[in-house]
Amino acid sequence: MPNPLVIPVGIIIGIVVAAPVGPVNVLCIQRAIARGFWGGLAAGLGAMLGDGLIALVAALGVGSISASVTKYRAIIQVVGGLALMVFGWRLYTAPGVLQLDKTENGGAGTLVDYAWDIPKTFFLTITNPGAVLGLFAIFGGVSTYVEVKSRTDALVMVASVMAGSLAWWLWLSHTIGRVRHKLKPEWLGHINRSAGLLLLAFGLLLIGEIAWNAVK
Repeated sequence: MPNPLVIPVGIIIGIVVAAPVGPVNVLCIQRAIARGFWGGLAAGLGAMLGDGLIALVAALGVGSISASVTKYRAIIQVVGGLALMVFGWRLYTAPGVLQLDKTENGGAGTLVDYAWDIPKTFFLTITNPGAVLGLFAIFGGVSTYVEVKSRTDALVMVASVMAGSLAWWLWLSHTIGRVRHKLKPEWLGHINRSAGLLLLAFGLLLIGEIAWNAVK
């Protein structure tokens, strides 16, 4: 039997990792506003899978993998920064149209319709060195207080982290989905441009940090 403390602690970790406002949250919020519950959830599922993969690697070998992430941090950060800039630019130039006909009338809009967002947010999550190292640090700290003695404990912890992350994205998508109808259609253009600029800024910061460290 796994350590019973592993499940609640894992769920809390999943929520703590998912909740802070960052590039993935910005993208998920924009998708929920533009496409409703299923659009936000599709983006959130990609983030959840990314968190789950990082948690799995952390649970199976914090020290060695963390060292590898640190060693190749510059490459990972540049790739992630470029991806953020591409997504940000595409979002900035996207047309501001609320897709209420798909998500509210007739039920045509489903998770499958927006499935392409899943690999996007998955990629953004696993190429964010700060998020990766942060999750490793959390796992290292938690292991001091919650014993993860076996592979079963580790796998239950990973599943719990994913459950916590999923709970956050479900709540966020549901909450935004309920209030998005109050937005005027033309407002989405402003939301797209603002979210796109934020993603561009996140990408520039990631690449700028590498450039600054290189010239110091």
